[in-house]
Amino acid sequence: MAFKNHHQDEGVRWRLRRAVYLFIFQLVFLNQAEAQIRYSIPEEMRKGSLVGNVAQDLGLDLKRLRSGRARIVTGEKIQYTELNADKGTLVVKERIDREQLCGDVTPCSFTFEILLEKPMELHLVTIEVLDVNDNAPTFQNNHLDFEISESAALGSRFVLESADDADVGENGLQNYVLTPNDKFLLKQHVNPDGSKYAEMVLQKPLDREEQPRLSLKLLAVDGGNPQRSGTVNIDVNILDANDNAPMFNQSVYKATVIENAPKGTLIVTVNASDIDSGSYGRVTYSFSKSKAGIADVFDIEEYTGRIYVAKEIDYEKDKKIEFRVEAKDQGGLTDSSKVEIEVVDVNDNAPVINVMSFTSPVSEDSPVGTTIGIINVKDLDSGENGQVRCSIEGSFPFKIKTNVRNYYALITDAALDREKMSEFNITVIVTDSGSPPLSTQRTFYLKVSDVNDNAPVFPLSFYSAQITENNSPGVSILSVQAKDPDENQNARVSYMLVESEISGSPVSDYVSVNVDNGAIHAVRSYDYEQIKELVFIVKAQDGGSPPLSSNVTVKILVQDQNDNPPQVLYPVQTGGSVVAEMVPRSADVGYLVTKVVAVDVDSGQNAWLSYKLQKATDRALFEVGLQNGEIRTVRQVTDKDAVKQRLSVIVEDNGQPSRSATVIVNVAVADSFPEVLSEFTDFPHDKEYNDNLTFYLVLALAVVSFLFITSLVVIISVKIYRWRQSRVLYQSNLPVIPYYPPRYSDTLGTGTLQHVYNYEVCRTTDSRKSDCKFGRAGSQNVLIMDPSSTGTMQRIQSEKSILDEPDSPVEVSVNFELCLYISNVCFVLAALITL
Repeated sequence: MAFKNHHQDEGVRWRLRRAVYLFIFQLVFLNQAEAQIRYSIPEEMRKGSLVGNVAQDLGLDLKRLRSGRARIVTGEKIQYTELNADKGTLVVKERIDREQLCGDVTPCSFTFEILLEKPMELHLVTIEVLDVNDNAPTFQNNHLDFEISESAALGSRFVLESADDADVGENGLQNYVLTPNDKFLLKQHVNPDGSKYAEMVLQKPLDREEQPRLSLKLLAVDGGNPQRSGTVNIDVNILDANDNAPMFNQSVYKATVIENAPKGTLIVTVNASDIDSGSYGRVTYSFSKSKAGIADVFDIEEYTGRIYVAKEIDYEKDKKIEFRVEAKDQGGLTDSSKVEIEVVDVNDNAPVINVMSFTSPVSEDSPVGTTIGIINVKDLDSGENGQVRCSIEGSFPFKIKTNVRNYYALITDAALDREKMSEFNITVIVTDSGSPPLSTQRTFYLKVSDVNDNAPVFPLSFYSAQITENNSPGVSILSVQAKDPDENQNARVSYMLVESEISGSPVSDYVSVNVDNGAIHAVRSYDYEQIKELVFIVKAQDGGSPPLSSNVTVKILVQDQNDNPPQVLYPVQTGGSVVAEMVPRSADVGYLVTKVVAVDVDSGQNAWLSYKLQKATDRALFEVGLQNGEIRTVRQVTDKDAVKQRLSVIVEDNGQPSRSATVIVNVAVADSFPEVLSEFTDFPHDKEYNDNLTFYLVLALAVVSFLFITSLVVIISVKIYRWRQSRVLYQSNLPVIPYYPPRYSDTLGTGTLQHVYNYEVCRTTDSRKSDCKFGRAGSQNVLIMDPSSTGTMQRIQSEKSILDEPDSPVEVSVNFELCLYISNVCFVLAALITL
């Protein structure tokens, strides 16, 4: 019983020390503990029974319990209570047996912590378990046999087996009762540890002949309500006389033994002597029945008194073992002595790591000193064997910090970078100070979560590509790729165009970029002649919050294609008029007739032009310069040469394949206009063209008539106004300055010669050919005629010819000249409408 009570006392002291350390930990390390609560409950409560309202007693809100992931942290193997975070109550989880939990120790309690996170809080909760009278006193044996000599002296004591009551206090063992008899008296004693034992004291001499055997009953009762009891039968055999009892040479035997000593290790030898002779002097040794369970731990040799180890002794359970040894002779006389064995601790327990809290993943932007986890380290050994040191294996940006005994915090020691190291296997090694040292390690898998701290990066600072003009819209030109070392959404790169303009239009009108893969496509077909290069900026943006981006410049060169044929600038090809170059019949060899002027809007060799004479009325008369397009005579013009010469000149570029344009050059071989006119006025026209011409002529006639009437009204008004002014001037004797309008000149002619003649043309619609009257001209090279009308009469008369006519008035009034000027303008307008 003393052995068991000693073990339980050590357990209680350990729990008290643990509670003190946790309290210091709360104040010094966490600095987050706000309350300490204690509850008292009876043992053997049903599962689910209410212990207390933790939320109310700690002053915590139910939302705080749920958001802080409130949980119970205990170092015991069995968790007797559980926390209902939704209601904030503490209820019984496992059956609580006070005797199993604390044994004889009072008061009986167990302690645990309620841990909350964000921020971290640690609240100490102590549960005191009150005893109920659920155990009756029990004896290890149901039957006790005593052999007592009839010569036993009065007052001889016989130690009885002690009863064991697992209950404590009033519910524990209170008294022993021996059945009434006239031989023995019951005496009760109390050990220093509070346990009770009883002795039978011989009060009357025994007479074997009178009564050789006595049957007694020992009753052990507790103080509970209702009261419980246990009994054991005692048989006393009265032996023949034995005058002397054995005697130990020491009242107390002390020894030491190393824990985990192998079975059979000799601890101590006890010795008792009996001065009797014969069988009454032969002494045997045995363990006293006053403490149960000793025979399981030690063996004692019956005749030598040597005490051996029967099974391994654990220092953490029993640091000191006390028991009594009896020496008995053959006559039944006994003596007892006390044996005290000190157990010496050895380093046989490795440290144990308990994880209180661990957070994974942790953000890579966590500040230095962020707590990752909290661990509790226990070593059941004592002294240096129980002193531990904690460290991290390898080189990692973490360290161990402790401010309270046995509690360690795993914190960051440097900035984390997920792009360099996205996860860690942190091995924490705990080693004690024993010899040899024992160690335990625990590996924590920590994942580093990503934050958007890296912008997308292009591998090139500048991208360039080429595309041939006249491309198909939507064709892929090139792709740009940017890499983002972040992960998930933070690494998802989107591509877009930076707003800018190309040739005054948004860049999106020319190119597009695929938002997912960065492929750049042409939005339209490009024309090298309009745009030769595209320079724009592509932005790569990740999907983080806030997003990060980077830009890159892209240059696309448009390559030229031979997609434009040469364009002839001169001679101008008109739909209704014929342009004829006049060549006098006196022209010599090499005479420059005209020059074909053409351009090609392509570039490079695609714009190199060459001129060739494709067809001609007389190929032996003209030639075309290959490079310059000049048309010259090859031989002397003769009278036999036809007046009307038609040349077809082809202009080709140097592209592959080459493109060409053809121009018709009409050449009139003549010395005067009348000679030429008849050859160039007869041109076929289709009916549709004539119908349209008639409509436009009628419309033009109406417009001219309206303008003529309007002009007459204006002239008459001006005439009257000036007449009135002249009257005023005449009366005021002021000089009169006559007004003369400027010479009229035609601006509608085309050709290469100067325009110094004005012609008045009068036409009728009832003839296919026109009769023309020409005034004298000093120089004529280019003739412009409109052969569109049928049966017209033309009268072309220069201003100079009119003035030279004998019957033309030399003196023309200002009003008449103005009228003529307006009429000519009206005619020109009508001609323009007709064209």
